[in-house]
Amino acid sequence: MSIRERRRAVHRPAGVLESAVGADPSAALDRTLNDRDWTVLPPGARAFRFEVPSGSLAALAWGEPGHPRVLLVPGATGSKEDFVLLAPLLADAGYFVESYDLAGQFESAGAGPEAGESFDYRLFTADLVAVLEAGTTPVHVLGYSFAGIVAEIALVEHPGLFASLVLLGAPPLTGQTFRGVRWIGPLSWLLPAHTIASLLMWGLVTNRNQAPPGRLHLVRLRFEYTIRRSVDEIMQLMKNAPDLQQDLARTPVPLLVAVGERDLWPLGLHHAFATRIGAQLCVYRTGHSPCETTPHQLARDLLALYARS
Repeated sequence: MSIRERRRAVHRPAGVLESAVGADPSAALDRTLNDRDWTVLPPGARAFRFEVPSGSLAALAWGEPGHPRVLLVPGATGSKEDFVLLAPLLADAGYFVESYDLAGQFESAGAGPEAGESFDYRLFTADLVAVLEAGTTPVHVLGYSFAGIVAEIALVEHPGLFASLVLLGAPPLTGQTFRGVRWIGPLSWLLPAHTIASLLMWGLVTNRNQAPPGRLHLVRLRFEYTIRRSVDEIMQLMKNAPDLQQDLARTPVPLLVAVGERDLWPLGLHHAFATRIGAQLCVYRTGHSPCETTPHQLARDLLALYARS
């Protein structure tokens, strides 16, 4: 039996869309969510720092350290707080959950490259590998948006560190990934990374996503700390994403692609990507941030994945 066949024997067939709606109690719980102060940590969260090649990274943990380990990695302009609704659900189910701010971002703004070097894939991947090696392995990893690319690289280079990989709203394209984004796709070939970063930051700060007040406060606060250069250089990295699809299709590590039906990239691209790499696909009635808007449904599917792993 091939690796792809073995994986499909564990997961639902690649390319199958799961709609997390209906009578499912997790969907009902998500509909009851109210706005909150996203800068206030929920009960049980513990702040600490990871020492990694790029410097010191701000981190949060939930649950008991002796339990199976889960690592949630935020994307560009995001932070560990993006998972304050999701992480406690996983911890309550018996997992030790950690998250950290990427180098150059929010409370990890002091971490970054040496003089004359860039925020590049090597830096972010080395940091992720150091975090994974800082505790028990293998680890259930979730890479959100840009961090999905970083997690893919780490998986290909260090498969033994991974118990599973979830790509949450990660780019479903290689190379110039912005070509498929709904609102800048046709122009993205002409726009430099700095301009794309400016558009992204403008949209977030001016609340084009219509975030509630508590969430918007965190979004704006993070930009008071985040190093602008790190955002620019991440956008440049997203214009040059490596093609790891064949490597991902060959890995025995269970894969899941989780996206909102109104994600930045059209659902059809995510469907095709999941099929190419042999991943399960879960779709939620939300936008780019299921961890914030449908955390109970996302947790349900992560826990099912972990159980099968």
